[in-house]
Amino acid sequence: MKTVLCYGDSITWGSDAKTGGRHAFEDRWPNVLQKALGPEVQVIADGLRGRTTGYDEHLAACDRNGVRILPTSLYTHAPLDLVILLLGANDMKPAIAGTALAAMQGMRRLVEIVRLNATRDGTSEPPAILIVAPPPLSETANAEFAAMFSGGVEQSRMVASLYADLADETGCGFFDAASVAETTPIDGVHLDAENTRAIGKALEPIVRMMLGL
Repeated sequence: MKTVLCYGDSITWGSDAKTGGRHAFEDRWPNVLQKALGPEVQVIADGLRGRTTGYDEHLAACDRNGVRILPTSLYTHAPLDLVILLLGANDMKPAIAGTALAAMQGMRRLVEIVRLNATRDGTSEPPAILIVAPPPLSETANAEFAAMFSGGVEQSRMVASLYADLADETGCGFFDAASVAETTPIDGVHLDAENTRAIGKALEPIVRMMLGL
């Protein structure tokens, strides 16, 4: 049995911009990936609305700092064969970070944490890492989201290139979710059911290759 941890934000959690709630279980991309991979792989979804790569949001009702929470998630679910990191969209909020560079720096720290913290479970090697760039933000008529992510549309378009370079430098896998999915103009940030399913389907062959299946 291989084990995959999907560590992400509301895209991984399955936020539905249309309803303000959550997509159906079968539409969330980690569950689509699980179905495609079959019973020989366990896919664990750890998605939290508003989670950043490594920055605090002081108005949040819970800890959204991905760097601070990741070690706990790694130890909880160890041993792991693969960690998929899909974060960065919330870093585009100017009150949090506001730049693609900040997202890349946070992602780099997440990679370091996986490499340093995930081996104290009886295994000799850390899990493989797949960095996934979120689809860029889109323009929206939602005034609150537009203000909350002011300047983020342009910055978010730079994230994939920076993540790809980081993956090359650190020996991680890389996938650009924008190649198969796009954010909805309802709020400019989240995905409809069809687009979130598309991410799970597209990741299957990459995950199989990285797991040696």
